[in-house]
Amino acid sequence: MQMGHSTGDTPERNVADEVSRIIEQSKELQELATSLISRTSEEEASLRQRALALRSNIKMLRSFIDSSLKKANLDPNNAQKMVEELSRVSYTLSEGDAAAFLPCKSHGRFLRMFLGPINVRANRKNVQLKVKEEYNNFRDTTAYLFLSFPSILLMLQSWMWNGCFPSLPVQLYQAWLLFLYAGLSFRENILRVNGSDIRPWWIYHHYCAMTMALISLTWEVEKQPDCAQKQKGIQLFLKWAIMQGIAMLVQNRYQRQRLYTRIALGKARRMDVVWGETAGVEGQLWLLCPMLFVLQVFEAYVGVLLLKTAVVGVISEWQVVTCGILLIIMAVGNFANTVETLLSKSRFKAKIKKGKT
Repeated sequence: MQMGHSTGDTPERNVADEVSRIIEQSKELQELATSLISRTSEEEASLRQRALALRSNIKMLRSFIDSSLKKANLDPNNAQKMVEELSRVSYTLSEGDAAAFLPCKSHGRFLRMFLGPINVRANRKNVQLKVKEEYNNFRDTTAYLFLSFPSILLMLQSWMWNGCFPSLPVQLYQAWLLFLYAGLSFRENILRVNGSDIRPWWIYHHYCAMTMALISLTWEVEKQPDCAQKQKGIQLFLKWAIMQGIAMLVQNRYQRQRLYTRIALGKARRMDVVWGETAGVEGQLWLLCPMLFVLQVFEAYVGVLLLKTAVVGVISEWQVVTCGILLIIMAVGNFANTVETLLSKSRFKAKIKKGKT
């Protein structure tokens, strides 16, 4: 800032002139910013219309090619080449920067309930991929915690707590589970808004797990009397959590490698993620599927056990009944989702073999 020092100028006049100049600069800056935002909004609207029109034309062309093939108006080889070209164009449209101008999936009630009407769709692809990277890092970290936390509790139960869990460590573990599943639910909902293919079931599964963890916080863990009998459900749940942690580590290692391969082949998008039973190659399926089925059976068994303890009157709290029902629902849903994925993989392989013959 420079102010004149001529003979006729006073310090007060110099300051007043400088203030006026700052005001004029502020007005000019605001007008330029408003003009830029207006131009940007108009350009975005134009690009959005062009992207929607292009996607609509791709769908119309695919439909026309299919109908023409049925009527034998097109050569099958030429039609196949055109379909492949359209698939590449569609993939580029959905994976490139132009994807930001296509309509996104609904934010859903969960995000609206906690965040309100805030748009969590990222316009830049690098920001979307950063969200996915943070989600994967969160999963990697929590997989180790999922394995180590219950292992430590079970060891301390035998070495220090004489076979009985105190209330505080168990409630801390349930609070951590609530944080874990809430974090996964938030991240997965945001990823879906940004174009990820996460199956709705996994989000619903985490809603159930959140509810169960919240209810478990109100479940009083009594040390005496009949400590071993009353805490049998807790012990089984912790053992199941250890098995789940091992499965998560195996899934994170193998499935992400397979996803990178599918992205390179153009069979998956960069925003896609892997969860549960979505292993890729046959060797991984032989490793993961038995593990997942055992986990699901054990999860259902723990739920049935909790319901049984409530029926026979060993533990009569409503929390036990609710947690038992939720565990059974999650086990059945996981099993159905696993079977559905395996069937879809089998149909896809059969379709490939049929095409080769």
